[in-house]
Amino acid sequence: MMPKAVLFDMDGTLIDSEHLWLEAERLVMTALGGSWSEADQRECLGGPLERVIDYMLAKVTSPLSAGEAMELLLATMEQLLRTTPLQWRPGARTLVDETLSLGIPTALVTASWRRLIDAVEWAIDHDLGRSAFTLTIGGDEVENTKPHPEPYQEAARRLGFTPGECLALEDSPTGTASASAAGCRVIAIPHIAQIADSPGVVQIPTLEGCSVQSLWQLHDRH
Repeated sequence: MMPKAVLFDMDGTLIDSEHLWLEAERLVMTALGGSWSEADQRECLGGPLERVIDYMLAKVTSPLSAGEAMELLLATMEQLLRTTPLQWRPGARTLVDETLSLGIPTALVTASWRRLIDAVEWAIDHDLGRSAFTLTIGGDEVENTKPHPEPYQEAARRLGFTPGECLALEDSPTGTASASAAGCRVIAIPHIAQIADSPGVVQIPTLEGCSVQSLWQLHDRH
C-alpha cells in the first residue's frame, strides 16, 4: 500500500531554513529596538506569522503597526531565501525525488506566505530539475492557518483525496497538530522544538534512508 498523495511542510521539514528565520527575526527585532533569542524562536516555531508578529511586538515598544512589522519580516526573510543556497533537511531531497518518480501527487503545505513559498519553490524546482509540487498552499491563502486543520484539509480536497489517504510530513508541534486534526497520516520529524506524543502521529529522528512506502508502512504498524 502507498499513500495517494504526500503533503510536505516546508521550513524545517523539507529545507533547513530555521537558521534563516532566526537571523531574520533577530534583524527585525533589532530594528524594533529589542532582542531575539533561540528560546523565542522555539516559542514561535511553525507560525503562523501573525502569531510571530504579535509575540515580537509584545516584547518591544515600537511605532510600527503589526502590518508594517509583518512586511519588514517578510522582506527580510525573502531576501535571505533568495540569496542563500538551498539547504535540504537530511533525506528530504531523495524522498521528494522518489515521490515524483512514483507519480504520486504532492503538496507543499506551509504557514509561510506566498512570496516566501515562491522563493523556495523556485530553488527546489531548479535543484531537482523539474516541478516538485502538484500544488502549494500558504498561510496567507487559507482562512485558518496552522494549527487549524484547514490547510491540510484543503490540500487533500484539491488533490481529490481524503486526508486519511494522504501522508503528511511535519517538524513542528503547530504543523503536526494541523495535519493530525485534518485526519492525515502524520510522520513527525522534530527539528528544533519537541513534539508531544499524540494518537495518529509517528515520530522519527530523520528522513534519511526513508522511502514513501517505508513511511506509510511505519504509520500502519503504529
